[in-house]
Amino acid sequence: MALSVLRQVARNVCSRTIVRANQQTATTFFQTKRHQHSEGEKETLAQFPGAKAEYTQKLEFLQPDVYNGIPIYRVMDRSGVVFDQSHDPNLSEEELIKWYKSMTLLNTMDKILYESQRQGRISFYMTNYGEEATHIGSAAALQPKDLVYGQYREAGVLMHRGFSLDQFMNQCYGNSQDGGKGKQMPVHYGSDDLSFVTISSPLATQMPQAAGSAYAFKRAQNGLVVICYFGEGAASEGDAHAAFNFAATLECPILFFCRNNGYAISTPVQDQYRGDGIAVRGPAYGMATIRVDGNDALAVYNATKAARDIAIKENRPVLIEAMTYRIGHHSTSDDSSAYRSVDEVRYWDQRDHPITRFYNYITRKGYWSEAMDKEWKDDSRKQVLQAFARAEKRLKPKWTEMFTEVYDEIPKDLKRQQEEMEAHVKMYKDKYPLQNFES
Repeated sequence: MALSVLRQVARNVCSRTIVRANQQTATTFFQTKRHQHSEGEKETLAQFPGAKAEYTQKLEFLQPDVYNGIPIYRVMDRSGVVFDQSHDPNLSEEELIKWYKSMTLLNTMDKILYESQRQGRISFYMTNYGEEATHIGSAAALQPKDLVYGQYREAGVLMHRGFSLDQFMNQCYGNSQDGGKGKQMPVHYGSDDLSFVTISSPLATQMPQAAGSAYAFKRAQNGLVVICYFGEGAASEGDAHAAFNFAATLECPILFFCRNNGYAISTPVQDQYRGDGIAVRGPAYGMATIRVDGNDALAVYNATKAARDIAIKENRPVLIEAMTYRIGHHSTSDDSSAYRSVDEVRYWDQRDHPITRFYNYITRKGYWSEAMDKEWKDDSRKQVLQAFARAEKRLKPKWTEMFTEVYDEIPKDLKRQQEEMEAHVKMYKDKYPLQNFES
């Protein structure tokens, strides 16, 4: 009891001391300001805690159209010619060929899986046409254990990290070898081994999760970063703003990587927002920010590598806006000819394709040739078709898997549903294609 009273007295004394100290500090501050003003010194810097600015006597509104926009960083032109050799990362021949093979293999896989959906062999697919440089350039600048939160168009990141063609195919077929055991729709990849968090369909849900993971990395001081990919359409979701603000105020080592491909499913950017892209939001939230040519793999690599250094050394978030173009439809559920012209798509496909630009770059260096390209594309197509055939022949997971691995311990109501389902299937087993599922 006596100890409790002593603690209360101590708290009261401390409180009075803090109040007196604050009063003295405030009195000194305002006396100083009055003294400055009495001497005729002009007050120029605002003292408000929520702003960092000078005072002005001009009545002016900030206008969004009075500047040319945030510049777009790039390293090479469309012909693969580097503007400034000091910005060429000068990577090894082996590394650059790996980049090219990842981009082209992804492109080949996209074509075959897209056609397989059109034939009714898988239920859904999303291509990555035109955005390959954003995947490979950024993936190459990361460390293997850096944690990746993708949206749903980052297959190239996984491919560059080592996700095999069989793993891609098994996931899209949802067969017995699928890591998710058929619980996810196609293209919703994930890999614990490759530090790639499983994709979820709702837009921007991964963004606050990524900020939370980055905060955990900060506390662990593990020397790693989180990278969170999203499209400019996802940036309109409330989750995006919450993620930006949490990451900035908590000073988390995270890279927010926006793939601005011009269309959020079917909505062109002029109908999404009126500001200068997504990059302008970075400074508003207190984040270091850069805008990069997303069709230039070298520029994406340099920007991501530099951003990672900032996130690690300064323990703060960085926003990267990669300007690119989605050449394919949004997904197999979309027909982009309804909202954009064929000529527009053809322009980007033929005049500013990221794979063509990178091909020009490595051929200029003497690392690649037309003959090598033909041989590789024939070989890569065979690899994709073989993996495709293997995945298609595999059985589906045992149907009872739908009740497992969601909860650590199956809840009673779910257990009851499983028992009812088992009884139902047993009674009507001749009505179900059980031969297509593992027993």
